[in-house]
Amino acid sequence: MQSLDIVGHADPRAAGRYDEALVEPMRQELVRLGFIETRTADEVDVHVRACGTALLVVNSVCGCAASRARPGVALALQQAKVKPDRLLTAFAGNDVEATARSRTYFMGYGSSSPQMGLLKDGRLVFMLERKDIEGRDAPEIAADLAAAFEKYCGGEG
Repeated sequence: MQSLDIVGHADPRAAGRYDEALVEPMRQELVRLGFIETRTADEVDVHVRACGTALLVVNSVCGCAASRARPGVALALQQAKVKPDRLLTAFAGNDVEATARSRTYFMGYGSSSPQMGLLKDGRLVFMLERKDIEGRDAPEIAADLAAAFEKYCGGEG
């Protein structure tokens, strides 16, 4: 029986990264919602440091990203009365530079995937870590995000 090699690449610089063919549908779940993919540290900085609010999602191949995080984000954006000015994402394991830079904005929190931070004028104001996502359903996550959007994206937060 041949094993499924989800990280095998001919390019040694890509070692440890997931096969893009596997990752692409997971990327597109957020892109279809209006997320901007960040692949470099500079791209993260440009979008996070701009005035206003940004939801920055560190996406992942894990089951809780697929069944809880991405659906929770989609529900929140569908239901929320106010939304962040920018929606940003980096894919853990593939967008190595962007993921590392994203996490520098998540001061006080450890690295986890998935992970979602709401930033206002470049400052973290709300965080959902993997531990806040695992074991909860998408509507609960959406409610947390929508409440954070209401508090911080409506001008008074």
